[in-house]
Amino acid sequence: MSGHSKWATIKHKKGALDAKRGKIFTRLIKEVTIAAKQGGGDPDGNPRLRGAIAAAKAENMPADNIKRAIQRGTGELEGVNYEEITYEGYGPGGVAVIVDVLTDNKNRAVSEIRHAFSKNGGNLGESNSVSWMFTKKGVIVVAKDAVSEDKLTEIVLDAGADDLADEGDNWEILCDPKEFENVTNALKAAKLTPEHAEVTMISSTYTKLEGAPANQMMRLLETLEDLDDAQNVYSNFDHASEEVAAG
Repeated sequence: MSGHSKWATIKHKKGALDAKRGKIFTRLIKEVTIAAKQGGGDPDGNPRLRGAIAAAKAENMPADNIKRAIQRGTGELEGVNYEEITYEGYGPGGVAVIVDVLTDNKNRAVSEIRHAFSKNGGNLGESNSVSWMFTKKGVIVVAKDAVSEDKLTEIVLDAGADDLADEGDNWEILCDPKEFENVTNALKAAKLTPEHAEVTMISSTYTKLEGAPANQMMRLLETLEDLDDAQNVYSNFDHASEEVAAG
């Protein structure tokens, strides 16, 4: 198996640096809530909810938190009415950026996102201006010291994974979103705990930046990630430039 998911590696490294577990939980709770609202509270008949629950469990979210999020989505508990919106734009050097938003105030969300882009050398684009470059994939990261490549390959291939990539200290597993739950369950059955697991967007092409533009691009991604309404932030920024930006 081969392949390389540069963006997912960026997000994993950044997530480890930020260590904002509370923010991760907030985003997962929002996703569970809106999935339950749109498709009902039974995960057996709601693939999006099933995936959201799997992602929450992969991040060790307590079962009570997941249950309450589902109940807020179905109306059994009082909760915030979220609107789901996707914004697309360009960062420095023409880097493609997608921002998934779950918000209770659309005007606030678009104002904050537009400001983040303009302040950091980017601009909002039209709908579908960059999304054609991206494909939705399940991404699961497992520490190399936890399992051998041969053993992990056998486990994840049998569970329906598409690819296994060498990412330095980690193995990175890619799968169709429909197989995400199967693969995470297979890892759990093998007593392997992922370092990170989510359904995300992977770009078919990457844009490499160096020096000041790379630093500016990192600031844009960090600013967008820190927005309360931003659920997911995707880009095709070449992760090799992250080393420049971090230096």
